[in-house]
Amino acid sequence: MSTGPSPVPASWEIPQIFRDRLGVTVGRQRAMFQEGHLLLVLHSPPSDDHAARGGRFYWRDPGGTWSAAATGKPCRTIDAHLAEYESIVSEIDERDPAEENAVELHADITALAPLVRASRNLHSALQHARDMLPEAEELIVYRDRAYQIERMADLAYQDAQNTLGFTTALQAEAQATAGHQMARSAHRLNLLAAFFFPLATFSAIFGVNLTHGFEEAMPPFPFLALIGVSIACGFVLKSFIDLKDPPSPSKQDKDR
Repeated sequence: MSTGPSPVPASWEIPQIFRDRLGVTVGRQRAMFQEGHLLLVLHSPPSDDHAARGGRFYWRDPGGTWSAAATGKPCRTIDAHLAEYESIVSEIDERDPAEENAVELHADITALAPLVRASRNLHSALQHARDMLPEAEELIVYRDRAYQIERMADLAYQDAQNTLGFTTALQAEAQATAGHQMARSAHRLNLLAAFFFPLATFSAIFGVNLTHGFEEAMPPFPFLALIGVSIACGFVLKSFIDLKDPPSPSKQDKDR
């Protein structure tokens, strides 16, 4: 027995077992059937506050008349309830994950996860209701719409996850390639330094200063020529250091 007021309106003439099974909170989405009465306990579409779940109750009496009540935002019919889900899923489905960055994709996944769970439980509750009350033809339409909502939400969730994984893999591959190229450039620079280090060291120790005749020849042209040659050699050295490795042959090329 519940220890507080039932979320179902007291004016509803439903079997007492429904109120006993409900307790004081909404609980999970489900369908209950007793003595010709059908009670659907559903959740409103997830909001930014995923912990808050608005409950919506739809009662079908033995005569086929539907009544609705809610603990949060009111929704008078199951048709309107499903339309809310369809609107949210359609809005998300219109987005192109390929045009979103990692932050936007993560936000989509965070928003879609509770929507996927809610739509899956919604479909399950309506399927259960259909099994218990096969003569209610409107439940077939509701169930099929709920299935389509679940399918679209799940596809959008999987698409966002796959795109995020692909984006992460591309970024990791680009970083690995850049890191490898930097390591190769550093290795080449170290080879050049090791090759010229003995020459520079011995020249400094023994004070090597060759007489070449340019000391007094047409200043400052020899100095400017030295700067020009040094810059040209610098560009050649830079090209050597930044030289990219040839692409490795693909598996298909190896098989050939």
